[in-house]
Amino acid sequence: MKKSSDTWSEEELEGINLHDKRLEDRAIKLLNRISSEPLSPINQACLNWAETKAAYRFFRNAAVEPHEILAPHIKNTVERGRKFKTILAIQDTAFFNYKTHPKTKDLGKFFQSSGLPRQEWRGLIMHTVFAVTPNGLPLGIIDQKIYAREKKPKKRPRQRGDRGKQQGGTLLPKESLKWIQGLINCNYHFEGSDCKTISVSDRESDIFELFEQAYLLKSSVLIRAKADRLVKGAMSPYYYRQNKQKLRRFMRKMKSRGIVTVNIPSRGGTLGNHHRSAELELRFAKVVIFPTQAKHSVKREPSELLVYAIYALEEHPPIGEVPIEWMLLTDIPVSTFDEAAEKIKWYSLRFRIETLHRILKSGFLVEQCRLGTAAALIRYLTLMSIASWRIYWITIVGRSNPKTPCTFFLTDSEWKVLYAKIYQTKNFPTQPITTQHAIHLIGRLGGFLDRKSDADPGVVSLWRGWGRLNDLVEGWCIASAA
Repeated sequence: MKKSSDTWSEEELEGINLHDKRLEDRAIKLLNRISSEPLSPINQACLNWAETKAAYRFFRNAAVEPHEILAPHIKNTVERGRKFKTILAIQDTAFFNYKTHPKTKDLGKFFQSSGLPRQEWRGLIMHTVFAVTPNGLPLGIIDQKIYAREKKPKKRPRQRGDRGKQQGGTLLPKESLKWIQGLINCNYHFEGSDCKTISVSDRESDIFELFEQAYLLKSSVLIRAKADRLVKGAMSPYYYRQNKQKLRRFMRKMKSRGIVTVNIPSRGGTLGNHHRSAELELRFAKVVIFPTQAKHSVKREPSELLVYAIYALEEHPPIGEVPIEWMLLTDIPVSTFDEAAEKIKWYSLRFRIETLHRILKSGFLVEQCRLGTAAALIRYLTLMSIASWRIYWITIVGRSNPKTPCTFFLTDSEWKVLYAKIYQTKNFPTQPITTQHAIHLIGRLGGFLDRKSDADPGVVSLWRGWGRLNDLVEGWCIASAA
């Protein structure tokens, strides 16, 4: 799968159907432009005023549906995923703040809860299902929905007989359905293949209905528990300890099964400011969970589900760091330490999707884009999500396949310009340099020091270096043609 900058956008959007050949060609060209200039706004990424106007017309065209833009990328992601026995379908939600764009129409309102004081934002919400291999290689997006939160209707006085009137007996908030829909869509895309998908998500997805849907689809989930729900311990599927008790209290009674070491990436804020490793003490057990009674007024099947709980706690965190504490619930059998440690490793890869969102915000600066309407921004964010995946893919593939020739993702002109710039020479090697070597050189263009003690460059230095490389290549081509 060659990914040169000249052809990768054509390959990734091959088969795109926007019902107009001109729109399809424009989508491919735009994807190539914006991925080549990750730090540039639309007008700088385009070559001239005519191309800039065409880009704005594309994003404002009501006939262009976001799901049609993303469809060929999803197809390619699924094809890449089918080559593996197992993939992790990581679900997460990101919030894009456009409150400094008061003239942008149809944006929704939400509150930023991570800081104090609590602030109201105007913007868009993106829910993404991101495919990652168990070794951490990002394969692409499987499903995505971008929307503006609707205004809540005014509450009317509660009347007699209101309780239990909801259809199906469920009072699920509308936005909670995104987790279930993501699971259903992922299951649909991989239906009939030998690839097993595991839906991995954080605490917001801890709802009984998601476990219930996985049970009905015969699918697999790995979810970090939010609620300290009531559970029954299960010695076997046919024998339960009768007394319900809180999940955390129950798991703390379990004996420790060993220590597992995981890598925790830098996330900022109160969750840890530095990349570090953490030693987690593991406990695991079978438990039975139940639907929340307050949210259900009719009987349903299943009325209870058998799951496996894994409790991971960092007993001795470094000074100044918040201890890691994960309570994971899964429907995949866990009976040994190795099986529990595997699930911990899978959950630690959930940070991959947060990095994808960080590339969008900090790399492509999508929150600075001014397109006038929420609908235009949704089309823009959809295309930028594909470009962000490619930047991330280049970062990781250099680590997972370091000895592969760099022509795997660079053209002949690109790697030679890169080599000439860094080493100030025109005496090129007879064979293309390796992928790892090229990744380090691109990182150096973006500020990576490349000292002997340094690890591989991260996405920040790579997206900066990638922009500089494309400028250098453009200058090289102009000089060569003169």
